[in-house]
Amino acid sequence: MPPSRGTAVLTLPGDAGPGFLAADFELDAEGTAVADARRRVRRQLRRWAFPADVCDTAQLLVSELFTNAVLHTDSSRVSCVLRAGGSQLRVEVRDDGSGARDPLPCWATPEDEHGRGLLLVDTFAEEWGVDRAGPGAGCVVWFELGHLAT
Repeated sequence: MPPSRGTAVLTLPGDAGPGFLAADFELDAEGTAVADARRRVRRQLRRWAFPADVCDTAQLLVSELFTNAVLHTDSSRVSCVLRAGGSQLRVEVRDDGSGARDPLPCWATPEDEHGRGLLLVDTFAEEWGVDRAGPGAGCVVWFELGHLAT
């Protein structure tokens, strides 16, 4: 039976390969999902004993990606997968929307209230990208933070 909505599922390290950890959750695509996603990511990374600065960075970037999924897609659900192993943390945020174009960083003016999220991802992530699930099937925006000491 699949987990209930919003339930975090922790995969044991042996399930993702030796020395790897994985967790995921899914939330309704509404404004409260952004704060909930931040809390869940922080809680999970603390359980895995990541340093505070890594928790802060991952929390910031997840917040930006969840905000984009909630505001700029017609998704009903947004999910997040966290994978950690070696010195890498990979975070994937998947929407189920049918956005016509891939998310791209844009330049915001000082007066703009929005438009800096992907610039933050581009600045703080070691790598990031967008994977399309197919026409009208949403996309996954992911980032990696590397060279971590856990």
